[in-house]
Amino acid sequence: MAGSRKQEQNKYKIISTLIIIAVVIFVIVSRNADVEFNPVTKSAVNPNSEGMLFVHYIDVGQGDCEFIELPDGRCVLIDAGESAYSSVVSKEIKELGYDKIDFVVGTHPHTDHIGGLRGVVSSFDIGAVYMPRASSNSATFEKLLLEIKDKGLKINTVKAGDKLVETDEYSMVFLAPLSDSYEDLNNYSAVIRLEYNGNTFLFTGDAESLSENEMLDYYYDELDCDVLKVGHHGSRYSTSDEFLDAVSPSYAIISCGKGNSYGHPHQETLSKLYDVNAQVLRTDQLGSITICCDADGGFEVAYEMDS
Repeated sequence: MAGSRKQEQNKYKIISTLIIIAVVIFVIVSRNADVEFNPVTKSAVNPNSEGMLFVHYIDVGQGDCEFIELPDGRCVLIDAGESAYSSVVSKEIKELGYDKIDFVVGTHPHTDHIGGLRGVVSSFDIGAVYMPRASSNSATFEKLLLEIKDKGLKINTVKAGDKLVETDEYSMVFLAPLSDSYEDLNNYSAVIRLEYNGNTFLFTGDAESLSENEMLDYYYDELDCDVLKVGHHGSRYSTSDEFLDAVSPSYAIISCGKGNSYGHPHQETLSKLYDVNAQVLRTDQLGSITICCDADGGFEVAYEMDS
């Protein structure tokens, strides 16, 4: 009887332990996923609706890429990940019905941002190209410059305060870079603020705290936004406390690759975003993410879950 009772006690201990482990795992997964709305696919959104704004955060692994469908039918591409993703980006844009990209922005010359642009530029009719006055001796950067030249295009230098495009309905304005010279290429990142019918988006490339502090000095009142593309893939070197206080986003998009060697996004950044109650959406967890706004200011989020 004593042996049987001991076996029964051990059984309950094991079951209790398993329940505790399951609860802990559930809490951790729920916090990390940080997705509270029901999952839908991008097919739930009609990208051809007139008067709609669509912002696609395309999953390019450990890199950045945003494709924006403007309400008047024009479009903007910001970065395109590494060169291996150029076909992925081109395919997605073509499937959305575009054979021309009106505005192409390379935020800065790191390959995880501009690597895929060469293939995209060669595959589409391009209206205009914008890049900061920063250079790199990488073969990827040099090949992109040659492709732009071969297409008969010139590079428009990004300057803070310049408007990428503006209509009575919407505007896209550069907020950075604000200085002519930086030690770190990341701080040359072109930062763009998009506003449409009261909804605002901030695209920050890899801008780090130095650039963020400059924007706080010059554009504090213009930093508040609904959706923040988190700087530098969620690195601890971006998204300073002061910057995040000014931005105060409802949604925070982090573009990063699964199991990347940098450990992005860093826990310090995630904790800051949770503390301001931002809804964190990550391409490494959700795939490509789409946000759309209608003419009345309506707001919808869609994403692709991993298969």
